Amino acid sequence: MTLIIILGLSAFLFSLLGTRLLILALRRRTFMLDKPNARSNHLNPTPKGGGIAVVMALVICLVQADFSYGVLFSMLLLAAVSLLDDLLDLSPIVRLLTQALAVCVPLFLLDKPMICDWLPLWLDKLIIGLAWIWFINLFNFMDGIDGISATEMICISLGLCLIMVFADHFPGDIFTYAMILGAAACGFLWWNWHPAKIFLGDVGSVPIGFLSFYLLLLAHEQGFTAAALILPAYYISDSTITLVRRLYKRKKIWQAHSEHYYQKAVRGGRSHDSVARYIFGINLLLIMLATLATLSPEVAHIHISMAYAIVFILLGFFTHHRKNPAHEPF
Repeated sequence: MTLIIILGLSAFLFSLLGTRLLILALRRRTFMLDKPNARSNHLNPTPKGGGIAVVMALVICLVQADFSYGVLFSMLLLAAVSLLDDLLDLSPIVRLLTQALAVCVPLFLLDKPMICDWLPLWLDKLIIGLAWIWFINLFNFMDGIDGISATEMICISLGLCLIMVFADHFPGDIFTYAMILGAAACGFLWWNWHPAKIFLGDVGSVPIGFLSFYLLLLAHEQGFTAAALILPAYYISDSTITLVRRLYKRKKIWQAHSEHYYQKAVRGGRSHDSVARYIFGINLLLIMLATLATLSPEVAHIHISMAYAIVFILLGFFTHHRKNPAHEPF
């Protein structure tokens, strides 16, 4: 237990201090400034690339926790290519191929089906791989306002930790990994809370989305499937509904836009911090439902349905109670 506490504190401090150093180093580098445009939700040029500190904090601490080297390799690969994307704006094909390669590394190590025992192993891996790539991208899509992704990281981590405690899997691998992720997120949130002094950038959101899915996959493997589906319900719902709507309108889904529910809320007059707090509240409900599903597995399907129904209802409330319909970035 002492080692777990030390790793958590180390992840927090590495992320907190590393991000501060990045702010000092990047704010004079114009090529690493995120400059406002018509789709932006911020007014002033802000350094991007804060994910460098978060990813390094995660890698350093996860190594000490006997984490999978294959997953760490994939995280670093994604971070490196995503940093190039932040600098050079790589093509979607290059990004997608890199994500596919990163996902293939841990999937190659799987020796049994994860979804259904009757599925061929290759098909099982293909389905998981596609879902993993989608989760990486939706996490990246959702990183559009101050504090949102750090808040989501904290909530997924907190949910996993609580579930492991209630299920008597404490201490354990998932608890340790989730605590490290949540602690690193807290360190970054100190600088990313509105008004943000630095953004994650693709270098942070892409590998962190990859890692978050891996932890949820581990939870599923250990029998906590309902919790793994419930905890990321807000991010999954907002991004998927938005994608379907854009497909229906025949818009290019790979292009940057500002049509997510959280973006509409900010453009409708809500401040970044109020939106982040609202999302935190939704996630607390999801954590509660995930815990109930863990304690009562015989009715877990009901809790899963309730989770997505509640998120759908609250998303509508998000955009229909606007203080000011004009676009006012904060």
